[in-house]
Amino acid sequence: MMGVIMASLADSVVLVTGANGGLGTEFVRQALARGARRVYATARKPRDWDEDRVVPLALDVTDPASVAAAAVAAADTTIVINNAGRGARGTLLATPLEEVRALYETNVFGPIAVAQAFAPVLAENGGGALIDVHSALSWLATPGAYSSTKAALWSVTNTLRIELAAQSTQVVGAHLGYTDTPLTAGLEVDKADPRDIVAVIYDGLEAGENEVLADDTSRWVKQNLSQPLTALYPQLTAAK
Repeated sequence: MMGVIMASLADSVVLVTGANGGLGTEFVRQALARGARRVYATARKPRDWDEDRVVPLALDVTDPASVAAAAVAAADTTIVINNAGRGARGTLLATPLEEVRALYETNVFGPIAVAQAFAPVLAENGGGALIDVHSALSWLATPGAYSSTKAALWSVTNTLRIELAAQSTQVVGAHLGYTDTPLTAGLEVDKADPRDIVAVIYDGLEAGENEVLADDTSRWVKQNLSQPLTALYPQLTAAK
């Protein structure tokens, strides 16, 4: 029987997708604080970092050639963080299908492409870890296409966890509610501090967890999954 797989950030080489965003920036900063030897801070248009251990790297998760090039350039990576994503507005029924497909390209197929490209890299470097950033909306549908992309990514992560266990790669699914990042800038809701969210995710990684519920929102949603649908969707009762 295989034991618990635990990755450590100390002396690690971390690659963060979507590193320019609020969560991405915290993933970079806190990896350094926990002793990472190098961090590849990737984005479509990478920015400069005032830190010698950070390597800006161009990576568009929707472009297969870009993903393949990043895997070659960052061949010493031991921890991959699938953080890149995009939001959406409007209802699913009113959103043009090409926009729905584009959202899936970034939020679902992008992380799959990164996992496929970097799985051999992680294996070559001893196993390491893959963190997929999900959402409480992986389990709670909302109007629009966004929540369905996170539900799909959750299932993808569960599959990757099984497939990558043989090469001793720890796969962590991280769930969180609204967090104070540019992605949620226009929403008038309570938001968690990205510093707190990333700290909990990294704690879970180093504790050998398979899944991290990073805030009260994600914990509440998961606790209610076994309840009747009206527990999560009270509007269904109101509509009767």
